[in-house]
Amino acid sequence: MTPVTCFAGRRVALFGLGGSGLATARALIAGGAQVEAFDDNPASRDRAAGEGIAVVDLATADWSAFDSFILAPGVPLTHPVPHWTVAKAKAAGVEIIGDVELFFRQRMATEPAAPVVCITGTNGKSTTTALVAHVLRQAGRDVQMGGNIGTAVLALEPPSASRVHVIECSSYQIDLAPSLAPSVGIQMNLTPDHLDRHGTFEAYGAIKERLVSAADVAVIGVDDEPSKQMARRRAASGRKLVKISGEQPLDDGVFAGVTANAGTLETRIVQVLDGKPRIVANLAGIGSLRGSHNAQNAAAAFAACFALGLTAEQIAAGLASYPGLAHRMEEIGRIGRVVFINDSKATNADSTEKALTSFRDIFWILGGKAKEGGIESLRRYFPNIARAYLIGAASDLFAATFDDDRRVAYERSGTLDVALANAARDALAHPGRGDIAVLLSPACASFDQFPNFEVRGDAFRALVKALPGFQPPGNV
Repeated sequence: MTPVTCFAGRRVALFGLGGSGLATARALIAGGAQVEAFDDNPASRDRAAGEGIAVVDLATADWSAFDSFILAPGVPLTHPVPHWTVAKAKAAGVEIIGDVELFFRQRMATEPAAPVVCITGTNGKSTTTALVAHVLRQAGRDVQMGGNIGTAVLALEPPSASRVHVIECSSYQIDLAPSLAPSVGIQMNLTPDHLDRHGTFEAYGAIKERLVSAADVAVIGVDDEPSKQMARRRAASGRKLVKISGEQPLDDGVFAGVTANAGTLETRIVQVLDGKPRIVANLAGIGSLRGSHNAQNAAAAFAACFALGLTAEQIAAGLASYPGLAHRMEEIGRIGRVVFINDSKATNADSTEKALTSFRDIFWILGGKAKEGGIESLRRYFPNIARAYLIGAASDLFAATFDDDRRVAYERSGTLDVALANAARDALAHPGRGDIAVLLSPACASFDQFPNFEVRGDAFRALVKALPGFQPPGNV
């Protein structure tokens, strides 16, 4: 835990008593603050009260008595309409902040030189966060990882000059953290998302840009135009910028280049310093880093870790041993030439696009609760699909896309177990060369059949492991 001692003696209102909210309340109380918390969910209130946290109905509280208001990141700040607590705080002139802001205020008060890496972006931020933390740990650094991934930021150990914090930041968290100023800030990419919470794409992008604008070193992906514009603005400021790309050579920065070696294509990470390129890592054979999106993730991790003083050799060794994240292009195992990939985290077409570029013979399981636009943007990758298996509520919508396109054979499987059984059967009989992928990359939310993408991915993993002849990674 990071006790928020800089709030000692202050009276603080807090709304939202989920995981991060409880961690925030504990950290504030441990630091000497007087916390009065509330949640719309009675079960959450009961749990907090059971821990000794003062639960107070903020609807009837005297807001003029509060010094600060801590809002959980999942609660609307501005759109579609501000939460009722936001209106009360603004009417009373009480600042509205979040847990990441508390962490950075505590760092500034006690350990301003403590190294912190913050990662954001529409896609890839979780993998990059885990990858940066893994590489640093492999090099012997004391690392704390959390934020929007895994552990709430205030549940981590306190900032220290000898400890590196690696924090994934969502747009919601950045919006509540005006003092956010990491040692290294990473902006991966920017595509429309969460517009229901930010109103416009421009507002969403401006929030993301705040993370890299305030960083000592800004690492910015330049494979999409909005992020490229961020990089131009950062360069114009004269502050340290490292551009990264998973798709194109750069005259300065870190990029992924594809080269032919003994008849096979290999992805190599290239660092360009003072106009001089050098190959610093080879991603060939690293199953957890397949595809151009993971090449960009690796480039970002290299840039961040190099900025923190690791050598190219240390970083390359860390990349080579990266095990990957569950539900994000997770290689579950094989049956012969057929590899089974759990990409349940792909809840929109943009995320699934990354998976469809990683293989050439794909037996694709998709569906669930569709996002706006469906899979229309994925048509260019349909030649990679050997057959598709539709599940869940989006089946009719996706079938219509396939019928209109006429390049993808498909079946309506209905449920995940049926889809996997049929996909495995067909993939094992497929005459293709090289790896053949049975890929769960739904391009949909899970909420029609599963409570979340993790449960969906866990179900897929269990079904795959029960298949006859299954072998886990490394045992083939």
